[in-house]
Amino acid sequence: MEVLRVTRTGYADPAIPLPAYETEGAAGMDLRVNFPQETREKGLVLAAGARALLPTGLKFEIPEGFEVQIRPRSGLAFKHGITLVNAPGTIDSDYRGEVGILLINHGNEPVVIKHGERVAQMVFAPVTRCEVVETKSLTQTGRGEGGFGSTGRA
Repeated sequence: MEVLRVTRTGYADPAIPLPAYETEGAAGMDLRVNFPQETREKGLVLAAGARALLPTGLKFEIPEGFEVQIRPRSGLAFKHGITLVNAPGTIDSDYRGEVGILLINHGNEPVVIKHGERVAQMVFAPVTRCEVVETKSLTQTGRGEGGFGSTGRA
């Protein structure tokens, strides 16, 4: 997959590493926040209950037939209650804009997000498509129309 750094003046920080797998068995690559020059030193304070769209400074060329899923980082979720508003987010293969990370703070305290901090992970995945066909009936199953909680708690 090809990656392009956003080149607005004072914006793309070449010191920020490109997405990479942090361990041999990792399914996702970490994404880092890339603040504009004027925000880098102070970062962003994400208040309890607040959400913010964080820039990555990156654009992707995702091959047709694939997507990139944006997922929360478990450490941020566990330690601070930070997660993604739209988890998982999907980046389609025909999108060419900058990738942003939509974080929300479900914790009780404000959290400072620093320039270059790993804030999400991306998983590169194949896309399976189907054709939707209207029908007059569906086959019966043992579960039937049983919805939320219908299969018990064990």
